[in-house]
Amino acid sequence: VQLQAYGGGLVQPGGFLRLSCAASGGTFTSYVLGWFRQAPGKEREFIARISGSDGTTYYGASVKGRFTISRDNAKNTVLLQMNSLKPEDTADYYCAARSRWIIGDSSRSSSYPYWGQGTLVTVSS
Repeated sequence: VQLQAYGGGLVQPGGFLRLSCAASGGTFTSYVLGWFRQAPGKEREFIARISGSDGTTYYGASVKGRFTISRDNAKNTVLLQMNSLKPEDTADYYCAARSRWIIGDSSRSSSYPYWGQGTLVTVSS
């Protein structure tokens, strides 16, 4: 499966932004889709994931309550709605996919074999 993320940009603190990730080349509902981010000098951080089968979601602690992951199976797209953005949310954001049949911690970036290119989100006044 090929992934392409877009929607990043510059936003003021307290603002919102929506990222999109378009998937192609696979059966969309057979994948768990995740979002990760990486700030300069920091390790890649899990943001959220959504299952392919029933749409269940799981969030990282730093974004829970502010970010929402969703998927549009008709458009083969996964979305990340980001609200109440903070300067510490500044990072490159990546979408990733793994087979729904993989067992194990879905917050581990190493468990995702498919990655899109990053889209930069900058939160600054």
